[in-house]
Amino acid sequence: MADSTTMRTLNPPKTLKPKFQILSSIPHFTTTIKSNSKKFSTICLSTMADQNQRRELSKPPLSLDALVNAPRKEDLFAAIRGSFPNRLSETDLQLTVPGLKSKTRGKVRDIYDSGEYLVLVTTDRQSAFDRILASIPFKGQVLNQTSLWWFDNTQHITPNAVVLAPDENVTIARKCSVFPVEFVVRGFVTGSTDTSLWTVYKRGVRNYCGNALPEGLVKNQKLPANILTPTTKAADHDVPVTPDEIIRSGLMTQADYEEASRKALSLFEYGQCVAREHGLILVDTKYEFGKGRDGSILLIDEVHTPDSSRYWIAHSYEERFQNGLEPENVDKEFLRLWFKEHCDPYKDKVLPDAPEELVCELAWRYIFLYETITKSEFKIPSTEEPIHDRISRKVAQALSSL
Repeated sequence: MADSTTMRTLNPPKTLKPKFQILSSIPHFTTTIKSNSKKFSTICLSTMADQNQRRELSKPPLSLDALVNAPRKEDLFAAIRGSFPNRLSETDLQLTVPGLKSKTRGKVRDIYDSGEYLVLVTTDRQSAFDRILASIPFKGQVLNQTSLWWFDNTQHITPNAVVLAPDENVTIARKCSVFPVEFVVRGFVTGSTDTSLWTVYKRGVRNYCGNALPEGLVKNQKLPANILTPTTKAADHDVPVTPDEIIRSGLMTQADYEEASRKALSLFEYGQCVAREHGLILVDTKYEFGKGRDGSILLIDEVHTPDSSRYWIAHSYEERFQNGLEPENVDKEFLRLWFKEHCDPYKDKVLPDAPEELVCELAWRYIFLYETITKSEFKIPSTEEPIHDRISRKVAQALSSL
């Protein structure tokens, strides 16, 4: 999936039923969106608006103040600070779980080969600039559970590789042939990394990954339409690439690329609809796909998490944009900016330690985003059993049952 190198048109509307076991704390979401329409996003937005207009008018809009001063924040901050010694920075399940053949260490996930399946453990490692910046309490659990929620709620758009989730930090997935391409979808001109759209745009690039960009765009401006900017995996970083280059180099067939592209754009439109319903803007994200043994294209990796996506608060966006201010964000961008202000994260061999307060704030924002999107309460894990022992036990039980 995201860190592993091994892993149509829309279906008619239907009531979603999970195809895989998920943790009981992850809610189930149903939809009757006409996903086979070319006006997918318009229908999605109008449907959600009709269903939620009265409810939304009766409550205050989501704001950064709600994020900073939420009553729940103080209690969670205490749990976050208390969990620093128990952060999951590394796993070695190949030593504790029978049947696991090998381990691949990604930026965030540890991936284990069990023969027929892959066991993906989402750790608390925080990556950016192609490096590990810190270890964020509860991050692995938040990312895994957020992805599972989205996997379950996007089956009307595409099938996925998930089989089961035996632990808060673990997903077991079907093996598939992973396309060596990340499908990055963008709705705004923004970002701070070398491959971000704003970074390349301000350098004068006007054709990026096969997309013609108009003159006169400014940072954080909404694009005329969502665009796809694929990247390929290199040894230590992602490389922007055009669709023609993907086809010519044999990374994907034209048919596979076109299908995966349609799925990526539809997933993003749907994600934008759900985010907007909850007072957020899904700014950009990335998807990965693989081909199953039956030839079907499957969604893999994480989906719409604060690690793979950028979220802004919708209510304040327009006013702040008009005044030249940065949007209020609920993702890891503020941590990226802190490192850019205090070092050269691409060149410095040793990076400064992220301040504890920033680490706690990022942990809280990840939890806040999970609770806002899923409308469910994040469950603080018990510390009675060491986390590595807990994961080992549950993974062993799950594999023996498959």
